[in-house]
Amino acid sequence: MEKSKVLVVGGTGYVGRRIVKASLAQGHPTFVLQRPEIGMEIDKLQMLLSFKAKGATLVEGSFADHKSLVEAVKKVDVVICTMSGVHFRSHNILLQIKLVEAIKEAGNIKSSSS
Repeated sequence: MEKSKVLVVGGTGYVGRRIVKASLAQGHPTFVLQRPEIGMEIDKLQMLLSFKAKGATLVEGSFADHKSLVEAVKKVDVVICTMSGVHFRSHNILLQIKLVEAIKEAGNIKSSSS
């Protein structure tokens, strides 16, 4: 059986990095959204490069660019969002709504209830 292609959004966070590693370990073609918003945060850039070295595909996309999110989603079968939505990052909940809109527009992701 063919493995699902997985996109991880928030792959450099506490949970996200573990999801990326687990997805790769299970042999899934793994894509990690690389957002320009991370800027020059060296730790995150190094982590992304280490994922790439282990076989992940980095996909550029931004919550400020709806089309880039749709294009990223079209590359995969499964989207896992691990962005925090608590405390000072509560604006991330609004960003996650943008991701849901991109998933709906892409039309290729099935819900777990489908």
